[in-house]
Amino acid sequence: MDVQLKRGLLDVCVLAAIKNEDSYGYKIIKDMKPFIELSESTLYTILKRLESTNMLTVHSAEHGGRLRKYYHITKEGVRRIEDFKDEWKEIMSIYRFVVREDKTDE
Repeated sequence: MDVQLKRGLLDVCVLAAIKNEDSYGYKIIKDMKPFIELSESTLYTILKRLESTNMLTVHSAEHGGRLRKYYHITKEGVRRIEDFKDEWKEIMSIYRFVVREDKTDE
């Protein structure tokens, strides 16, 4: 798969994982696991990129005597998910065109 396309898809997946509630790294990976495998190093790279583009914010809270970073989706992040949904309709249309059966051979 094209690296840029995959990067964009993973970004949206991470945003979707935190859309309904703030979450932390291990839980994000766990929530995504039934759909996609994601390493910790890849996740934290994505989280930093999303934070730098104002699609999520980070806050720390104590949990079990340790500080844990929680990630919160912003309005920009929610907008990115909505944009992705619109873009996906176009991608699916292109896909249907590419895989259609050639009816002229019948």
